[in-house]
Amino acid sequence: MSKKKARGASRAADAGVPEAHVQTPTVSEQDARQAVATLLRWAGEDPMREGLRDTPKRVVTAYRDWFSGYLSDPADYLRRTFEEVEGYDEMIVLRDIEFESHCEHHMAPIIGKAHVGYLPTNKVVGISKLARVVDGYARRFQVQEKLTAQIARCINDVLKPRGVGVVIDAVHQCMTTRGVHKRGVSMITSKMLGDFREDARTRNEFLRFIDIANG
Repeated sequence: MSKKKARGASRAADAGVPEAHVQTPTVSEQDARQAVATLLRWAGEDPMREGLRDTPKRVVTAYRDWFSGYLSDPADYLRRTFEEVEGYDEMIVLRDIEFESHCEHHMAPIIGKAHVGYLPTNKVVGISKLARVVDGYARRFQVQEKLTAQIARCINDVLKPRGVGVVIDAVHQCMTTRGVHKRGVSMITSKMLGDFREDARTRNEFLRFIDIANG
């Protein structure tokens, strides 16, 4: 990618433009399969032996699933809302949303749970849509800090709530299976917006709901 295109993609990301809408060079499925075969040869294997003959095809199929987030705009999931909630304006929390992502530095899996909360104004969204937002961003190459911020910003921009809180607790296999090889270690990140950031009582209530805060 040229420096000009790279700067354009970076500006789009900073502006909140979905990465799926940033133009990237087209790569055919055959090109992708050949790339996998090249990696197998580089590792010292024979891609044509029986056990590996269909591996490039399988890997490409798996990548379509793992990185399906590039094909969607997570904000679309939040645009169908409900207003007949009898004036409900207390905190809504969906916790323990399991997700799988991949580290953009080593392409290794990130496995974890996301906890999402918001304070509605005059509308709410179906709870499954919150989980879809998490998956929409998780199924891309990620760093956890960015993933946390993207989820929170998306909910805030579309629903316009009084506040949003997102906490992610995840294990990074780029750390557990290579490098320092430290198992049993998880990383926690949070992003608080609106009342969740400005009001300590609101923030602590959210953290109690997801069993992060003490007491």
